[in-house]
Order: sequence, then structure tokens, then C-alpha cells
Amino acid sequence: MRDRLFFPAIALAALMMVALALVWPQGLGDRAPGVFGRTPTQRTPAVQAAMKRETEASNKRINQARQAVSDLQSQAIAPTQ
Repeated sequence: MRDRLFFPAIALAALMMVALALVWPQGLGDRAPGVFGRTPTQRTPAVQAAMKRETEASNKRINQARQAVSDLQSQAIAPTQ
């Protein structure tokens, strides 16, 4: 391919990628610009409630595990009690 065609084609492709990066929504759950026209799935109330329930359940399991370790440690320190 001739340089006269190759380099302008590469420059055009680079400009198109920059233009696309300016309008493409960034990150998970971020609100998309109006061009895309729909609310991201993670912003819906049902998904938000499910994520909250999952977080609370995870925190509960972590606290239970910490309490179990604490109980085992206290039994190892004072086994007669």
C-alpha cells in the first residue's frame, strides 16, 4: 500500500477513535449520554435493591466469621472458662 493512502487512512482512523471515546459512556453503571437513550442496568431500583441485600448478607457473614475466630481465640487463651 502506498504511503499516500496509508498515512491519511491511519490518521482518519485515529480521529474516529478519539471522537468515539468522547461520546462513549465510561465505567460500569455510569449514566450514558442521551445519544444512547437508556438507563444502565445497574441503576434500576431492582438491581440496586439486590446489590444492597447482597452487600448486607456479605457483611453479616464477615461479622459472623470474625466473631467465630474471636470465640476460638478466647477459648484457646482461657480453656477452663
